[in-house]
Amino acid sequence: MSDYLCTTIDLIRHGEPVGGRRYRGHLDDPLSDKGWSQMRSAIAEHHPWSAIVSSSLQRCAAFAEEVATRHQLPLTQDQQLMELGFGEWEGKTAQQLMEEDPEALNNFWQDPINNPPPGGETLAYFRKRVLKGWQNAITQHRGEHILMVGHAGMMRMIIREVLGMPLENMFRLHIPNAGITRISIDHNENGDLPRLHFHVGQL
Repeated sequence: MSDYLCTTIDLIRHGEPVGGRRYRGHLDDPLSDKGWSQMRSAIAEHHPWSAIVSSSLQRCAAFAEEVATRHQLPLTQDQQLMELGFGEWEGKTAQQLMEEDPEALNNFWQDPINNPPPGGETLAYFRKRVLKGWQNAITQHRGEHILMVGHAGMMRMIIREVLGMPLENMFRLHIPNAGITRISIDHNENGDLPRLHFHVGQL
C-alpha cells in the first residue's frame, strides 16, 4: 500500500484596497486601513500553516509578509496568482463602465468567455495561468497545510476547477474581502482527489 498524503490549502482574498471597489486587475493598489483590519480579523492568531504562497501584488503580498514574519514561515510570491487582467477597464468602477460602454460590460457579464475586457486577459489564458500557479504550490508543498493569499478571480478559478464548474459560471461564486475557503487534496495511487471543505468560512 502506498503512503497516503493530504495537502490542505486555505485561500484568503485580500482586504479592501485603497480606492474601494473597482475593476482593479493588475493595478498594484495597497490595502486600505479597513483592508488591513479585515485580513487581520480573519486570520487573528491562527497559524496552522507550514508555508504561505501569495500573489505578487501588494494588496496580497504585504499581508502575506506580515504573517510570514510573525510566525517565521517561508513565503513564496507568484505572479501567476495575480488577478484577471482587466485591460482598459482597470481602475474603473462598474458604474463608470455602465455609463461609458454598457454593452461591453453586459456582454462580459453574460458571456465572459467570448467577451473579455478590451485589452484584458481571456478566461482561457487566465485559467491556464492561475492553475499553473496552483499546481506549482501543490507540488512544492505536497502533504502540507498552507495559506494562499490572492484575489477574487483567482479564487473563483481554483474553486471552479475543484468543483468541475463550467468556466463561464465562475463569476457566480461570491468572494468577499478577506473571505476564506479551504480545499484539501488527497494524494494516493489512484491520483489526486480535491475536496471543498468550506467556502467563505472561519478558521
